[in-house]
Amino acid sequence: LRPGKMAALRLWSRFRRKGDGRGARGLAGGKYEYDLLVIGGGSGGLACSKEAALYDRQVAVLDYVEPSPKGTRWGLGGTCVNVGCIPKKLMHHAALLGGAIKDAKNYGWDLSLPVHHDWGTMANAVQSHVKSLNWGHRVQLQDRKVKYMNLKGVFLDKHTVQGESKQGEKTILTAENIVIATGGRPRYPADVPGAELGISSDDIFWLKDSPGKTLIIGASYVALECAGFLTGVGLDISLLVRSIPLRGFDQQMAHLVTDHLTSYGTRVFWKCIPIKIEKLDSGKLQVIWKNLESDVEERESFDTVMWAIGRAPETGGLRLDKAGVQINPETGKVIVGDNEETSTSHIYAIGDIAEGRPELTPTAIKAGKLLAHRLFGKSTELMDYDNVATAVFTPLEYGCVGLSEQEAVQRHGEDNIEVYHAYYKPLEFAVAERDASQCYVKLVCLREGDQRILGLHFTGPNAGEVIQGFALGIKCNATYSQLASTVGIHPTCAEDVNKLKITKRLGVDPTVTAC
Repeated sequence: LRPGKMAALRLWSRFRRKGDGRGARGLAGGKYEYDLLVIGGGSGGLACSKEAALYDRQVAVLDYVEPSPKGTRWGLGGTCVNVGCIPKKLMHHAALLGGAIKDAKNYGWDLSLPVHHDWGTMANAVQSHVKSLNWGHRVQLQDRKVKYMNLKGVFLDKHTVQGESKQGEKTILTAENIVIATGGRPRYPADVPGAELGISSDDIFWLKDSPGKTLIIGASYVALECAGFLTGVGLDISLLVRSIPLRGFDQQMAHLVTDHLTSYGTRVFWKCIPIKIEKLDSGKLQVIWKNLESDVEERESFDTVMWAIGRAPETGGLRLDKAGVQINPETGKVIVGDNEETSTSHIYAIGDIAEGRPELTPTAIKAGKLLAHRLFGKSTELMDYDNVATAVFTPLEYGCVGLSEQEAVQRHGEDNIEVYHAYYKPLEFAVAERDASQCYVKLVCLREGDQRILGLHFTGPNAGEVIQGFALGIKCNATYSQLASTVGIHPTCAEDVNKLKITKRLGVDPTVTAC
């Protein structure tokens, strides 16, 4: 990657040449058809194109969805809208409603238990909402006068892209600036016979019928979230985990999440790898796996097998070499500088496709908007990728911002950090007699001075909502003393963050016993 200062300097030079960025067309004076061409109609690409159009520029978006290996297709909007955040959160909510129905009896509601969940009704409602979002994105592009083309784009040279339709018709497009925002797709293993019999997150949200008894292979947030809502709607769900859960997240928190999943009813097979998948005469799938600790092979049949072992960037078919765009050969991602610029000066990459960037929808959106402002406005603001909050929507949600405890120790040394923590019980759990043993909050701080907060981690109801509020403070370099002096809202789960007093260093029980 280029040094940040050099990237910023080159960027500033380009701003000086472009002036205020207003007026018709780009500086090319008609040499190119478009001022900006975006390849990829996901969150980042759409945000960048719509923002650029505000500067009265000629903007186009190419978007084309290759069907999944199972043939699943979807519309404009990318992973988040179609096969990610949106349908996931809705199905997560469906599962939470099931839990609320079970709690209701203790609150005086006369309900006949057990209740039955109808997959088809839920799937139809979720898919209808997703399709409304597809249409909404198309309307927004039209309103902003952004040209949308359902074409698969490949580079012919540094300023020329060939778009190809589903029917094989080709269109040549030229642009002064090009943004690559093609995102990623689920990985399938190349060394497991029968792997093609499985589905992925590209398929699960578009199934018309219930997946039934399901084995999910992987321990990513996608794997855990899907395991959670599938268990929550009453299905027999198992997880096959090779090593650690939620790689890249705080591992104490990750194991609280999986501990809760186990108590929730999800079976977890630890330290196991798939060997083979076979289709039986009954139509079921027999999975053979090996336990790495015992070196014993086991087998079991399932209605559905789902792969959730990570995602691969969609760079293979772009012919990036034709434009001189360099990728990391190990990851397949596009190498970018601080200003999202690739190795070719006027070609940029944002979102999951870019090396070293968080694979999160909000960061892609923000990066895309800032890039548009730098290209066509007077802005010099770069995207800040530090302290980006996120949440994992498992049955017991996990939200976090900043460093994990492991990262803090690695950066600052164990003697130089202080970890405040508490086990708490949400008030709603008390009457419902729910187990709260995995409801936990952890604050990682520098040990000296005002104890600047390095990271905050929270498992519990509405974890994403809780963490979003504290993220601003941590972005502003909040300290433990400031947090402790803030009065909490009672009775909430979030107030337990403000009441943190016990440190791990003290070695005493951090369980909250009073309201």
